[in-house]
Amino acid sequence: MLSLDKIYHARYILKDTARTTDLIPALKIKEGVDVFLKTENLQRTGSFKLRGAYYKISQLSEEEKSHGVIACSAGNHAQGVALAAQEAGIEATICLPEGAPISKVEATRSYGANVVLVPGVYDDAYQRALELRDEKGYTFIHPFDDEEVIAGQGTIGLEILDQLDEVEAIVVPIGGGGLISGIAFAVKSLRPDVKIYGVQAEGAPSMAKSLLEDEIICLEEARTIADGIQVKEPGEHTFDLCRKYVDEIVTVSDDEVAGAILKLIETQKLITEGAGAVSVAAVMYDKIPVAGKNVVCLLSGGNIDVTILSKVIERGLLKSGRSDTLAIQLEDRPGQLAKVSQLLASLNANVVSVSYEKASEGTSITACILRINIETRDFQHIQEVHDALRANGLRLVE
Repeated sequence: MLSLDKIYHARYILKDTARTTDLIPALKIKEGVDVFLKTENLQRTGSFKLRGAYYKISQLSEEEKSHGVIACSAGNHAQGVALAAQEAGIEATICLPEGAPISKVEATRSYGANVVLVPGVYDDAYQRALELRDEKGYTFIHPFDDEEVIAGQGTIGLEILDQLDEVEAIVVPIGGGGLISGIAFAVKSLRPDVKIYGVQAEGAPSMAKSLLEDEIICLEEARTIADGIQVKEPGEHTFDLCRKYVDEIVTVSDDEVAGAILKLIETQKLITEGAGAVSVAAVMYDKIPVAGKNVVCLLSGGNIDVTILSKVIERGLLKSGRSDTLAIQLEDRPGQLAKVSQLLASLNANVVSVSYEKASEGTSITACILRINIETRDFQHIQEVHDALRANGLRLVE
């Protein structure tokens, strides 16, 4: 059974392996909220998952270790299991979704694990891992629905209470629920007045729907840029613990996640993956009632695939009003582009790219569409640009 003693024991076992990650103030995240960031994105392997995986493997019997271990993961648990197994001197096989970020796949291999790529999402990798466990006799290390794993993650809750006596709320990403279960159990056992809020992606709200229906729900599909929490079905242990100890679960959109990643880069100089930024997104976009409170946002991981980082930043710029695409219908004659350029320059809107399209059916034969991507300060600046263009006789095409 999960207990506070077990979480304290996990803390002792992890003292030379897992970093006590910094809790840093981040006053620029949201006006009117005292935000603190628990930087598990700077943990060894780039995620909190090392804690649970290492503690679980440390508690295996010699017989269980002799068979080697197998795990399934969207990428972060994989690295935690691989490193823990390497340090324990045992063989590890990891099933990952075929679409897992390359950086996570290669990092897992770098710790000496055998990697099996499985078509589909996390839940498909989970089924394949169970098949291999039965075929080969491996010892299975569950990524979230295991009391030793949950206890390992719960050490984060103990650290937060040590680092911030005045904490009033903790905001935690949820995939399968292991992280929030451990933190909520530890914190509520010691400080029941502290609010625990969970955050899921709109495209993968398995725990939120399960609690709403008061039974475990398996989603038909899960789709989000926050691949680390792209889980179709929560665990039995985690469902029960969330039902008892979590105050509320909210969801955020992929656009809001992108906005949070961008905010963390610009204001805190911190890189997070999508799953790691959902806690900040929930605060930024007023999903939880934390105005005027001391709030800890858990940055659960930083293993974002650099190949999609530019796309996420671009989406974040759009979400925060820092970028806009203008489609302007013009007459195809000399001087039109110069007129638009001069007007944009006078409004301090920076032109990023320009494209030109000839007239389409249903428009004047001499018409053209000018598409211009611009950098802006905020949504008010975008509105000023639109108003000025219209005031100068230019037609914006929606």
